[in-house]
Amino acid sequence: MSEYDYVVVGSGSGGAVLAGRLSEDPGVSVLVLEAGGRSRPHLNVQIPAAFAKQFHTALDWDYESEPEPHLDGRRIYQPRGRMLGGTSGMNAMIYIRGNRADYDGWAKAGATGWSYDEVLPLFRRMETNSRGASEFHGASGPQYVEDAPDPREGSRRLVEAMVEVGLGRTDDFNGAQQEGASLYQRFTHRGSRWTTYDGYLAPHRKRPNLTIRPRALVHRVTIENGRATGVLAKVDGTLQTIRARREVILAAGAYNTPQLLMLSGIGPADHLAEHGITTLVDNPHVGAHLMDHPMYLVNWDSSHPDNLASAEKPAELVRYLLRHRGMLTSNIGEAGAFFHSSVADDAPALQLIGAPVYFWQHGAATYHGKAIAIGVSLVGARSEGTVRLASADPERKVRIRNDYFAHPDDLTSMVEGIERAREVLAAPALKDFANHEIHPGPRFGSARADLEQAVREGVEHTYHPSCTARMGTESGAAGGVLDAALRVYGVAGLRVADASAMPRVTHGNTHAPTMLIGEKAADLLTAGS
Repeated sequence: MSEYDYVVVGSGSGGAVLAGRLSEDPGVSVLVLEAGGRSRPHLNVQIPAAFAKQFHTALDWDYESEPEPHLDGRRIYQPRGRMLGGTSGMNAMIYIRGNRADYDGWAKAGATGWSYDEVLPLFRRMETNSRGASEFHGASGPQYVEDAPDPREGSRRLVEAMVEVGLGRTDDFNGAQQEGASLYQRFTHRGSRWTTYDGYLAPHRKRPNLTIRPRALVHRVTIENGRATGVLAKVDGTLQTIRARREVILAAGAYNTPQLLMLSGIGPADHLAEHGITTLVDNPHVGAHLMDHPMYLVNWDSSHPDNLASAEKPAELVRYLLRHRGMLTSNIGEAGAFFHSSVADDAPALQLIGAPVYFWQHGAATYHGKAIAIGVSLVGARSEGTVRLASADPERKVRIRNDYFAHPDDLTSMVEGIERAREVLAAPALKDFANHEIHPGPRFGSARADLEQAVREGVEHTYHPSCTARMGTESGAAGGVLDAALRVYGVAGLRVADASAMPRVTHGNTHAPTMLIGEKAADLLTAGS
């Protein structure tokens, strides 16, 4: 077939959810186009602790930013999953919905229907939580969520240390109170990663109305008389036009969705003209407002034997394969906390992600001994960057400029986060775990100027790009690309259902909020909204 009711571009956190839900109606046909291949049976996808081994492989889009002006001109590596399941097959699996204030803020800014109380039922609907059903959780959804089956003692001690330095305690980051310290729940099932492909597409791949096409790179949306009629895509090396009788939905992620919009003539007219693309809809917000969460890793030397540095021993692989237990079931970032910085915000601006392991340069760097790490993630970041075309060639990677720390408040908060991480690692609960500091290290003291320079030289990010095709008003300061029903302004029959649609990035990991967008999009389309 070359014609379907719905064409969904991307099978990741939003696209798989949307396509799976749409295909529940046997009266409609759904096509999913995925640029990558199949994620199974790659052990580095299935094994939670192996997520960083996917970086710079065929499973990775392998992006890199432009030189970052506030990071001494460093380029920042930006991994994204290129496989069925998208980045849900590559992330660290931490289950965080964000803060109630995120969704209420979206609604107050004009995203009608997106308040916390309105989206909570969708969060509950999508999950099967190992803790069972409750006011905040579901127990019969396609997405498995569980507590770590075999957490490290160092992770438990990290939580105790966080409590000791005054961060408080919470028993559920996605419940009544996000603020505090705890072990994270994860997107895993019986110790193995559970992607959106696993939950929403794989069980239904034999449905006659659902077609899943891997190795299908979409070049652009076809638009006729102001309406999206389909896509032009290279499928298994052959260029073909695929028509959509009802709608095209872009769920290609915060980098590729704005790229596809611009290649289709929707974006800043002056930028499109630079690349010889005819402007159909002049919208300066396409590819603008890129938001992410900068992260700095504080590493300390450790002499405790229970350390994830031993995860690659053959005995651990045997334990995982036979019993789905042991170190390989770790998602690395097992322990964490949320807390406020001194910069006024309506939600905790800082997140800690800790584990008994050395982690630096996205896991690529090595250390001669054992270590314990805390990632300081600035989830209340205010800086905004851009995604721009490198050329009109759809197979060329986009140009990404994050502009981390363009807003001065962000550096203030990050320094405070590093100071707090140092306190945690020096707390009594870790006296036999943490010996001396590796990063920032002795070259950087306690002076603010020292820590600011450490940030410029060593900060990376938490893999949460968002907001590049955001919901907003059609014009004005709160302008965006989409209305509250995720419809692209100026083109009928075209929507977006991924993290690019967020008006502002949520306070926390973005996989769950992006799944929410897929669930919401499915309801909107089913209702004819």
